[in-house]
Parts: sequence; C-alpha cells; structure tokens
Amino acid sequence: MKKIIYLLIFFLLHGGILKSQSCVDLPDKFYSFNQAIRAIKITSFKTIDNLPYGKSSWIVSAKYYTCDGIFGYLIYTTDKGKEYIHEKVPIRIWTEFKNASSSGSYYVYNIKGRYRLVPE
Repeated sequence: MKKIIYLLIFFLLHGGILKSQSCVDLPDKFYSFNQAIRAIKITSFKTIDNLPYGKSSWIVSAKYYTCDGIFGYLIYTTDKGKEYIHEKVPIRIWTEFKNASSSGSYYVYNIKGRYRLVPE
C-alpha cells in the first residue's frame, strides 16, 4: 500500500499534473480572467496572503499574491460569488486593505478604478 501511495505522489509531482511555474513566466498583462487564474494558480509566489474573515460585508474572501514583495495580484470574491483580479497592486495597498476596519469601504475608495481589473 505504501508503494502505491509513493508512486502516486511521485507521479503527481513529476508526471506533469502538478506543474508549477516561476514568477518570471507570468505575462506582463493578462487578457482574460481564465488566463490569469490558470497562470496564478500554478505559479510559485514569494508571498501569498489572505484577508482575515469578516473584514467586509460584501467581500467574502481575498488573497494577495506577490513575486517581488512590492507589487502583486489581488483576487477577491464577492457575496454574489463573483471573483475578480486586480493586477500590479502595491503591497502597501494590500496591507492597508487587509487592516482596514471595513475592507469593502477601503476597496471602493482606494482600489476600485485605480488598479487594472483583469477582464472576464
């Protein structure tokens, strides 16, 4: 049984199913939401951070992915189940968003319309 588990793990890691890419492989700009999600999910980032639960009445969850610790991708999900991606968000903005008493209000006043939203 152990051999089967080890073989399965080896296959998953080396067989091409769980391939990851480097940050240098990310494009400068995404042209579709699906392209961005696929690329972000397989990239090994320097930092991935989560929005604490309950910071907004309409933002259900949010994650921040950064390669260089300076700029990154902000991905958030609304209470309607819609998911959005902003590119090139400074880590300072992410930190302020994450620590705001209302992340939803912070988003409206400081992120919306200021950082490129990846198109659907």
